Amino acid sequence: MVMAPRLRKLVLTAHVATSVGWFGAVLAYLALDLTAVTSPDVALVRAAYLAMEVAVWTVILPLALASVLIAIVNALGTTWGLFRHYWVVAKLVLTLFATTILLLETRTISALAEAAGSGADPRELPGTLPHSLGGLVVLLSTLILSVYKPRGLTRRGWRTQQRARPQPQVAPTE
Repeated sequence: MVMAPRLRKLVLTAHVATSVGWFGAVLAYLALDLTAVTSPDVALVRAAYLAMEVAVWTVILPLALASVLIAIVNALGTTWGLFRHYWVVAKLVLTLFATTILLLETRTISALAEAAGSGADPRELPGTLPHSLGGLVVLLSTLILSVYKPRGLTRRGWRTQQRARPQPQVAPTE
């Protein structure tokens, strides 16, 4: 099923907006994370951990979930399909992986924010830099795949393409 052009553009716009928003929010989160693990200022570190929790729950997680859902709708409603091209499958797997790790990491981020706000010295807390950097790398990878769209059909894509091609007609012999 291919979407009408106006609907397709609307869905594509929503997908780009949520994906770019997710990417930007992760960059902002990374700045907070770096501040939390490097600053000698107790109040600034405490504020960074508290802001990290707010950013994750109110911006990053909603954008990640929206991006995944809109991407699936976009793929299913265009000729790219969801399982026809390796680059689309790779983007889907990377995005689902990043979203799953994010969902698992939210508990840790909330615990760090709670510990930072408890009054103890928050400079002793570990931060979440490996996850921040890993998430950024995954999002950069999906961005690169979106721009370059490397060639290569999956088996399903190849079969679909073969079925769509007109078959040569053989003249009957008498």
